[in-house]
Amino acid sequence: MQRDNIVTDNINWWGKPYYSLDAYFKNTYGQKIYKIAVDAGLSCPNRDGSLDSRGCIFCSAGGSGDFAVRFAAENNTLSVREQIETGISRFNKAVGNKFVIYFQAYTNTYGDIDYLRRIWSEALEYEDVVGISIATRPDCLGEDVIELLRELKEKYCVAKADSFSEKAEDSARGFCLEKFIWVELGLQSIHERTSDYIRRGYPLATYEEAVLKLGKLEIPYITHIIFGLPGETKDEMLETVFYVEQGIFDYDKHSQIKPFGMKLQLLHVLKGTDLATDYEAGLFKTMEMDEYIDLVIEALQKINPNIVIHRVTGDGPKTLLVSPTWSGNKKLVLNTLHKRMKEREAKQGDYSIMLW
Repeated sequence: MQRDNIVTDNINWWGKPYYSLDAYFKNTYGQKIYKIAVDAGLSCPNRDGSLDSRGCIFCSAGGSGDFAVRFAAENNTLSVREQIETGISRFNKAVGNKFVIYFQAYTNTYGDIDYLRRIWSEALEYEDVVGISIATRPDCLGEDVIELLRELKEKYCVAKADSFSEKAEDSARGFCLEKFIWVELGLQSIHERTSDYIRRGYPLATYEEAVLKLGKLEIPYITHIIFGLPGETKDEMLETVFYVEQGIFDYDKHSQIKPFGMKLQLLHVLKGTDLATDYEAGLFKTMEMDEYIDLVIEALQKINPNIVIHRVTGDGPKTLLVSPTWSGNKKLVLNTLHKRMKEREAKQGDYSIMLW
């Protein structure tokens, strides 16, 4: 198998040893697609007092949306529409002119339903926007949100993949190829002890219920996992990977609801968080780069090769980053990961146990 053009199950990985989001976009749209992160000005039940007022222990004041396109103007941030237009204007269209709008900061299904309808619709209306990705908590997918997702899917996802060429890699899944709607679920870990420590605020069963709801709508979901959470062993982290990779069993259809994508995130300690207080008190250590890269390689080898890997690391804002400081050099981390996988002849799915 040639490393400069890896093809697995007729899916071109474009030179990477795993199925990256960039490869998915190139295969599906024939070009690079750019992601624009926006802050919709929403809150979170872990911040507004519904569950807690402190947020998750690792979450900064920006609500995990520190890189969202935000601009101060007389003490007000730009509207979602203005953020999108500003974000689009920043890219060089000579190398790509299509975009995904990523509703990133805080909990993006936690708000007035008419406001959510407006901002999601605004994003989907842009000609150059191919879809939206909505980051949220599994416990914030109420029936009103599910009904709105159904409404928007019927309105904007008018063409099914199986009406296109048989080469469309999503034809077997029934995903939309006109405009797409993805939902990103912040799971982080399957372990109850960890969940309690990070103040996640919901049980694992709630994640499963969210996946079932999205499965019934045939809306793809992406699950976030954090490596390096205090107290977790390598085996426990890999248990979370295996659990997510296998999907959730739908008893009505007697089949698995498979994840469209996974995000593997390094734990960052950011200033102003309760996690930083624990770190500075010496209660835990963050991962070293070699340790993290070896873990990511092992995780990727256990993940089904048809699952899109949306992230293999992370880079917290340098002005807020306490530890690990090596993560600030994202290019070095990715280059080292790719080099090490090539040296080991390792690739995604080497040891995947295909239960579906």
